[in-house]
Amino acid sequence: MAMKSVRVALLLWTTALLSWRTLCLAELMEDQGHASCVTSSRRDKNLSGQNLTNVPLDLNNETQSLDISHNPLVKLQAAPFQRLSQLCFLKATSCGLRVINPGLFVHTPKLKFLNISNNLLDFIPDLSLPLLKILDLAGNQYGSYQLPATFETLANLSALYLGSENALQVDFNDFDSLSDSSLKHLILGGGFEWQRYDRGSLAKMKSLQKITLKVPFCENFDLLENLLEDVNETQTTDLELVNVLPDLCNVTGDPFRSLRAMPLIKDFTIVNTWINSSFFVLFLKNVLLSNVRTLTFVNVTYNEDTAEGFRFPTLNHTIVLRSLIFDGVNHYQYRYPSIEISVDMFSKMDYLKFSGTGMNIVPCKVMSSLPSLETLDLSNNLLSDTGFWWSGCSYTSVFPKLRNLSLSKNRFVDLSFIAQHTHQMKYLESFDLSFNSIFLDKPCFWPIHITSLSLSNNNLGNKVFSFLSQYLQRIDLSKTGITALTQEDLLQFPMLKHLFLSFNSIKVIPTDLSHTLVSLYIDQNSITSISRESLAGLPSLRTLKAGDNPFVCSCDSYWFMTALNKSLLPDWPLDYTCSTPPSVADLPMSEYRTSRMSCEAWLQAVVALPVTMLIVLALCSAFYACDGVWYTKMLWMWIRVKRRGQKQANLLNNTTFRYHSFISYSHQDSAWVESKLVPSLEGAGISLCIHERDFVPGQWIVDNIINCVEESYKTLFVLSNHFVQSEWCNYELFFAQHRAIDAQQDSLVFILLEPIPTNSLPKKFLKLRKLLMQQTYLEWPKDERKQQVFWVNLRSMLQVADHRILKDMALELTQSASLIPDDLVPLLK
Repeated sequence: MAMKSVRVALLLWTTALLSWRTLCLAELMEDQGHASCVTSSRRDKNLSGQNLTNVPLDLNNETQSLDISHNPLVKLQAAPFQRLSQLCFLKATSCGLRVINPGLFVHTPKLKFLNISNNLLDFIPDLSLPLLKILDLAGNQYGSYQLPATFETLANLSALYLGSENALQVDFNDFDSLSDSSLKHLILGGGFEWQRYDRGSLAKMKSLQKITLKVPFCENFDLLENLLEDVNETQTTDLELVNVLPDLCNVTGDPFRSLRAMPLIKDFTIVNTWINSSFFVLFLKNVLLSNVRTLTFVNVTYNEDTAEGFRFPTLNHTIVLRSLIFDGVNHYQYRYPSIEISVDMFSKMDYLKFSGTGMNIVPCKVMSSLPSLETLDLSNNLLSDTGFWWSGCSYTSVFPKLRNLSLSKNRFVDLSFIAQHTHQMKYLESFDLSFNSIFLDKPCFWPIHITSLSLSNNNLGNKVFSFLSQYLQRIDLSKTGITALTQEDLLQFPMLKHLFLSFNSIKVIPTDLSHTLVSLYIDQNSITSISRESLAGLPSLRTLKAGDNPFVCSCDSYWFMTALNKSLLPDWPLDYTCSTPPSVADLPMSEYRTSRMSCEAWLQAVVALPVTMLIVLALCSAFYACDGVWYTKMLWMWIRVKRRGQKQANLLNNTTFRYHSFISYSHQDSAWVESKLVPSLEGAGISLCIHERDFVPGQWIVDNIINCVEESYKTLFVLSNHFVQSEWCNYELFFAQHRAIDAQQDSLVFILLEPIPTNSLPKKFLKLRKLLMQQTYLEWPKDERKQQVFWVNLRSMLQVADHRILKDMALELTQSASLIPDDLVPLLK
């Protein structure tokens, strides 16, 4: 009963491992498909696990990759694929498919990767896809491996997955349609023992380079021997046997003796297999006597079925084996295995991997008796600082030619201790300490020959740079809790060429970087943009991996999206999407569009300057054509009058005059004054003092002039060539100017009736010349439209004061400022 339970448990474990191996192969195919097919994430449609009963009809015409796995589809119709002419990758696994419409693939001529594994297909479907590279038909229900004749058209097929629990035999003609194909890798078998294999079946596919057989042979080793003989007739150099010996299988005879006569087989892999110690001795002997250079065991269960365990005799033969790999070893007995073998037989071995074996101490002889070993991989074990450098060992040399050492996924902690002990390995160049529990507390003194170091997936932080060797050329600090990268960090490593900082929290690439880096990996960080200045200091950069960052699609990223040489980006465009602003969130950066004009300030200036100049020139031309200069002068004068009126409001608040203005003009200009000036002003309610009308008869002329000037708010001078020739006009100007100086600064108003050259003024009018140069005056326009503006401005200048208070205030002003200077009094008498 106990043995039955063990068998059941082992069967479940083997089935799980077989499924895992199949899953890994499928994932490999999927990765290859995306890498070669999808150019934009918007063209990658994932509809898996959505409980669909039919493929949607409204798929994007540009779809390149379609995943409809894990949906109850039962049947694939042709209609949804009629528009998918760009489809390159199709995955429809675990859908319960029974029928595929024969015309479906007519609409997908560019299909290169097709995975319809793990369904219920009763036969292998007809396919005519000349570009197809990888085809996975494993895990279906067909009862024969007979391939349709249409497979002859699969000229580019490189990998074919075939396997069914119902196909328990291989007939001689099953693979005839691929006899002239370029197929490189055949994965064959559904995990169940075959009942028959017709000799010569596989030998027809001469182009095969790798064969993976997922078939147990415990009950029929003659069938295995026939199959190996056929493999020997192809070009196969890589042979992989999955679950070749099921659990608790007791091998009789020597089924792998034919390996010795297979000179082309260079790589031999055993996967998910039960291995007894007695069988292992025979198997290893056959391998060592063959031309196999690489021997790999993946997820094997080792059982010591003999009391002495594994004891291997010394061989008097030249061994060509160079690489030995154990990747996952489960011990059937819960104890350390008993192994006795001469390490000297492996003196020429250059690659050794013991991963996932539960090792916690490295045997002493391994460290000193493998003189040719260049690469040692002890990842995924239980080794610690003292378990690897065990104090119980006594040796004169440690891996004398070792160049690459991987201690990933172990229990190492003290980086200072590790650095010190690596001095014993004189030729060590590459060192992998990823996925450990490294802490930093003491200075590290590294040997100068270590040029590559990986500390990824250790919680180290920003201070890690100060604990590393200055001679490093390659540093991997992915997922180590780094939040910033500075120029000071890089200056510590003058020989650094490759830096890996993926999966950290770096927010920006500094603009002051200056280094000879060749490759920089900063994907999966918090970077929002990469500017030209950030990469200007890295002239030797050839690879920049910066995908899966929260990029802001704006002008900050314009240079990166448009000008940067995308050949530097191995993950472009799939891993580059916009994070913000929300309007373009999840949009592939390769599809984001913005104009150069909106982002280049200098270009905006170059375009805006001539446009602005043209607009200004056009406005100036229109301004000049419409007499804008004259209107501007009039407007300026009107504004000044208004402003002065406000400033003098307090000064003249209680003061009024008899007249708004006294008009001084030459009698030869009386026609214009009487016909134009007087009607226009008095018609607007402005009271005027005119000497011909308002002078008091019998009174001395000078007295009349003085009285009229001081009784008027303003004095208006009508200037002309006649005016400057008049003696009385000169008196009137003199008295009005003197009053303006002593009492009211802006009481003088000048109208230029006609142009008067300043150099033609008589010497007695020197003051007028000075006034015309300092004070704004109104010009009488000939254009009737401009005359309207002229009258508006003139009335505004004269209406500022209120004339309700009559001569009383004029007398007060007279007392405060006499209009007649002392030197003129004798003349007036």
